[in-house]
Amino acid sequence: MENLNIDLLKKIVSTYSPAGNETRICQLIKKEVEPYADEIYTDALGNLIVRKKGTGKKVLLAGHMDQIALMVTYVDDKGFLRFTNIGGISPAVTYSQRVIFENGTIGVIGCEKIDSLKDLTLDKLFIDIGATSKEEAEERVSIGDVCVYYSEVIVDDRHMIAPALDDRIGCYIMIEILKTMKSSKNDIYFVFTVQEEVGTRGAKTAGYAIEPDVAISFDVTATGDTPKARPMAVQLGHGPAVKVKDNSILCHPKVKNLMIDNAKKHSIPYQLEVLEFGGTDSGAIHLTRSGVPSGVLSIPTRYIHSTCEMVSLSDVKQTINLSIKILEEEI
Repeated sequence: MENLNIDLLKKIVSTYSPAGNETRICQLIKKEVEPYADEIYTDALGNLIVRKKGTGKKVLLAGHMDQIALMVTYVDDKGFLRFTNIGGISPAVTYSQRVIFENGTIGVIGCEKIDSLKDLTLDKLFIDIGATSKEEAEERVSIGDVCVYYSEVIVDDRHMIAPALDDRIGCYIMIEILKTMKSSKNDIYFVFTVQEEVGTRGAKTAGYAIEPDVAISFDVTATGDTPKARPMAVQLGHGPAVKVKDNSILCHPKVKNLMIDNAKKHSIPYQLEVLEFGGTDSGAIHLTRSGVPSGVLSIPTRYIHSTCEMVSLSDVKQTINLSIKILEEEI
């Protein structure tokens, strides 16, 4: 495996594409993968589907393009914006952060006076775009407009810190698999899904349409390696995590063992993941039609759903390596 394409990765995590409006990241990914696709199309809901034809089993790979976001619900007389969440937004994480709208308008999250941090809820927060009146604010922002966290992407020789690594890192891994994989007898559908953060909606429709024999999702997972963290046997830098369970799925033993066996066979480090909350696209795909044996390769990530999600670059490389080895086999 060659070094990671950091420039592409930076571009992917920096692209504005909240749940429900994934157009920009879809266009970027489509341009990147078109030369490697036997077939490429966008379905009715917006999923980007890239097929690498084969004569074997139909394999669906999924990674979601969307990111958590804030939607404007009200503009007051002084030009301050109230908002609701799109996906899992924490008030504590959101307070004092910068956000950016599709048209480039940048705002800061402020808070009403509160007596205790225990009183910090989303309805106490507002977005300040520097407007001095409702009329001025509405020249730049409308009800229903959506913003995402706005933060610098930081990369060193070991880690990346950025918003939207959930799940642009999964999208990036799928792109690199598609570019790097030499051959496979499997009929592979790389599905860059929409609206995962609001209920795995894109995965549900794509899984139904494609009707795969096997499905594997790529998504982030929490870690247990920070001070006094919730106990969890996943650490940054210890390889991809083979999911056993989360709130949306008990991963099929066939798929889980396929991952573990290939990791052992090719001396690729791996971890076992039991996540006691959350879910992924595989949670939706495995229940489509008459059922699909499904699993997840997770990328250990600290500070999920924040402006500073953190991954280990070695984990990303090893996830790509392991995925290629799995797909080169006849599943």
